Amino acid sequence: MGFKTDAIHAGQEPDPTTGAVTTPIYQTSTYVQEGLGKHKGFEYARTQNPTRTALEKNMAALECGVAGYAFASGMAATTALTHLLLKQGDHAICSDNLYGGTFRLFDKIVRNYGVEFTYANTSNLADVERAMRANTRMIFVETPTNPIMAITDIRGVSQIAHDSPECRLAVDNTFMSPYFQRPIELGADIVVHSTTKYLNGHSDSVGGIVVLNHKDDAERLQFIQNAAGAILSPFDSWLVLRGIKTLPVRMEAHNTNGIAIANYLGAKKQVKRIYYPGRPEHPGHDLAKKQMSGFGGMIAFELDGLEQARSFLGRVKLCSLAESLGGVETLISHPATMTHASVPAEERARLGITDGLVRISVGIEDVEDLIADLENAFASLA
Repeated sequence: MGFKTDAIHAGQEPDPTTGAVTTPIYQTSTYVQEGLGKHKGFEYARTQNPTRTALEKNMAALECGVAGYAFASGMAATTALTHLLLKQGDHAICSDNLYGGTFRLFDKIVRNYGVEFTYANTSNLADVERAMRANTRMIFVETPTNPIMAITDIRGVSQIAHDSPECRLAVDNTFMSPYFQRPIELGADIVVHSTTKYLNGHSDSVGGIVVLNHKDDAERLQFIQNAAGAILSPFDSWLVLRGIKTLPVRMEAHNTNGIAIANYLGAKKQVKRIYYPGRPEHPGHDLAKKQMSGFGGMIAFELDGLEQARSFLGRVKLCSLAESLGGVETLISHPATMTHASVPAEERARLGITDGLVRISVGIEDVEDLIADLENAFASLA
């Protein structure tokens, strides 16, 4: 089936009891069993829930994996991934421009269990090769990165990872969604999403999902999901399923508006630099065209320092000053004090996350209204 058809139907059969077209919210903690050892495939809701199962099957189909498992947040999904792949004495390589919450998890929590992390510029394959060790068990890549929008060659990194039979390549695909990028098709072993973002798309649910390409990894992660218990609720599973049905049309709208806003920003003299892979001057533009089918709605741009950023963000009205991204409404943020505040200042400076950097998650409003709102904010910088 095509992607749009799978987004609507994969993992979701009409309800066998009523014929309902929409998967019901099975809001139950347990299930009646017909006898000892005899049940309908469901015993306890932490272990299995039909609404969550529908979402997990849907995402496995969209990301071309063998199985998917849904968690209570994107960070819970990433935490489960570390339980799957890493143990004391292991080494992991990560993109150096990670989401601040991921860096915080790896550097402040997982590292304390005897796991060593190397943060590398994964856009440079030579840097990845140099970082590899005999005990490297995971390469964790964001592409595009948050918020600098650096692009990593997924196929190239997968070849490096797979030179070691025990190393897995995991890709955070939150920014692109499976509509614009499918890492498993490019050689990745595992895909991670914050379902909070584009998959749900309506800023009314928090969740995460991991999709795997190897059956043994999938079986182990299913055990971890049940044992650790950070599951996605039935209602949140239903919300994400609802969101995915419109994912293709929403992503096309985000992409169209994103390109228009990036071009608008490119003409503003107050903008020192734009980070958007859809612009030809972006260093990853050619690679993005090869491994992505769209450029999405995430843009970062640099103003002249903190005071300009503060003034600009204080003037927007239609664009909402808020963390998160991927909703139908446009959200705007200041990475240095919001999403990446947990990253040390010197590391932020090295990565280009300056005090003047602004990140915008372009929504699907009328683009003329968005431009008018941004124009009003730029007027404060005159």
